[in-house]
Amino acid sequence: MLSILERLDPNSDRIDLLVDLVDQLRPRRPGDVAYARAQVRTLCQLLKGHPGQAWALRRYLVTLLETRRHTSLYSDVGILSNDGFFTELKKRIAYRVLPPALDELYLSDTLDRLLCRDDDHAWIRGVPNADWLELFDVIAAAAPPGGGADDSPKRARNIMLRGLLDAIRTLSARVCALGLEPRLIHARRETEEVDSPFLMQNIEANAYLDAYARLLAGEIGEMEDARHLLVMLDQCEEVVGKIRRGALASGTTVALTYLLVALTQSIDRLRKLLFLVDVSGTLPAAPGVDLAKVTGDAQDADLEASPRRRAAIALAHELAEAHNTKYEVRGLLRDNIDLLARNVTENASRTGEHYIAERRADLRGMFASAAGAGVIIGFMALVKILISYMHRAPLIEALLYSMNYAIGFMLVHVLHFTIATKQPAMTAARIAAALHESSHGGSRKQVDIDSMAALVNKVFRSQIVAVLGNIATVIPIAYLLAVGWHWVFGSHLVNVFKARHLIEDSHPWESLALLHAAIAGVWLFVSGLVSGYYDNKALYTRMGRRVEQLRWLRRLLGRERLALFGRYIEDNLGGLMGNLVFGILMGITATVGFLLGLPLDIRHVTFSSANAAIGFVGLEQNVDLETIGITFLGIALIGMVNLLVSFGLALWVALRARKIRFRHGFRLLRALGRRLRTAPLDFFVGPRDLETLAPDPVHQRGLK
Repeated sequence: MLSILERLDPNSDRIDLLVDLVDQLRPRRPGDVAYARAQVRTLCQLLKGHPGQAWALRRYLVTLLETRRHTSLYSDVGILSNDGFFTELKKRIAYRVLPPALDELYLSDTLDRLLCRDDDHAWIRGVPNADWLELFDVIAAAAPPGGGADDSPKRARNIMLRGLLDAIRTLSARVCALGLEPRLIHARRETEEVDSPFLMQNIEANAYLDAYARLLAGEIGEMEDARHLLVMLDQCEEVVGKIRRGALASGTTVALTYLLVALTQSIDRLRKLLFLVDVSGTLPAAPGVDLAKVTGDAQDADLEASPRRRAAIALAHELAEAHNTKYEVRGLLRDNIDLLARNVTENASRTGEHYIAERRADLRGMFASAAGAGVIIGFMALVKILISYMHRAPLIEALLYSMNYAIGFMLVHVLHFTIATKQPAMTAARIAAALHESSHGGSRKQVDIDSMAALVNKVFRSQIVAVLGNIATVIPIAYLLAVGWHWVFGSHLVNVFKARHLIEDSHPWESLALLHAAIAGVWLFVSGLVSGYYDNKALYTRMGRRVEQLRWLRRLLGRERLALFGRYIEDNLGGLMGNLVFGILMGITATVGFLLGLPLDIRHVTFSSANAAIGFVGLEQNVDLETIGITFLGIALIGMVNLLVSFGLALWVALRARKIRFRHGFRLLRALGRRLRTAPLDFFVGPRDLETLAPDPVHQRGLK
């Protein structure tokens, strides 16, 4: 390390020697913070023992700062660009493969040489801030050889200050531009009726910076602080918060979410820079800076350091980490997808309330609705077998299967029937929404276990009743269709070989039925996400009004019928698209598996029940009791896997979207056990009246 200091040229602007010096501080393993701390302290002691080298290092650093542009480091690093989500995603993926060309004229690009490892920010943050501040003080206080005058500290401060002020102007203009984007105004139309805080903050920022320039030029002796500008930034943040909350009711898009994230980052950085350049010393602390201590370890905290020094080093840590992760795809997805996922699952949650029966009368209605779906699925099973007899090319056959599934599922939705396996993706989001509300923002200590047990109990019995309703009609309908086919055409719908195959497909351990049931569960989960996505899209784009503007459809239906049709599309677009996608996925899975040579297929509890009934007729009821028992066991397990996979995935996504960690599983199971012991009949068939239910405050709030 001393040899590097001896080679320093105070007037050189080459970065190589500084790169070598940082290499000496960097540990071989990112987690070896003790090594980095020891090296920083060693460098500090070396500079104390060699004041001439400390002065040379200071002049060298000032020369580097003078010959480079600073603004982009403070205004761009750690803040999303204006390119949009998908352009930014594509750029990051491309730069991970082939990094961009850099220009060391810019300080932000120079960091690529200094912090060349993606984990450099870890050891930099691991070194106590008191050690960094001590090293900085040793370098800043170094006297020139011979005791001559040296203006390099003042030059360094002026250089840094100019960069910070330019970054403030740039960020303020960016906040103004983003705040006046049509997407944001579309989401918050009130900003058109009053003076936009995004525009007003830019006016305040320019006035503040102009006064600052006059102060530096000596034209004025003092200036007002940035409190007025901070008030406008508060108002900007309020607008962003209202748009985020309003998006749950009116929908959102990836582009709007990206815009909100970029705005939040720019406002946060603008606040931090204003705190650093404040000349009055009266501004409140910058966001995210704990003035009580610098690090997580209180004994290492530099409690005597000024708030501005601690804020500066906190910003340095932030910039180092942002630089190391600027091409990270995961961070971009995490920052932008959370809100969209929340909206998708929120819409699924509202849909999920229709799939939860509160009382026995509701359960009877659920059973009837599921029974209607069983009738349609019985006919769909017949059509699928007829399509298989056409012996079309694989892709044509997959298309026909998909059309059969999609049309049938969409018909079920239009007729307001219920497919049991479609429930979990919706009810899981409903449970997550209840958790979010009952936990008061995710605090695990305040989760109401009894209310959650009541909701889970309602979901459980609703699900069981729906499955029984599907099976109660699909088996007899499929049986009657097979018998009727034999009576009309004189031959069975399926031959003996096909009949045995249909029955054996449900065998729980001699076939891949459970694996295929899990694949169907994944597709059920995906269709639930699609439903939520299109419900969100219908709200955000005002789909009903768009449909009403179709002149040719107005001439065909009339104004009143078109308005009703538009409202129906807006309310049901998610359900229709979810069923369409689910049908396509169900229809193409086996064909994709055949083309890839993989054992891919789907097993759905209602179709497996229908196929078993058709196979039973094809064998002329000549099936032993053991086969019948194993077949029913297989159908039950297929249904269980369908439900568990789709419910588990949907609940996981819903909890992640709301940033909830639920760790009371055993308490919830015990609460359910108590409900089963105290009222076993009510546990399975529900109470007689709504008043006897355990309170569910979230549901009651939704009924208002």
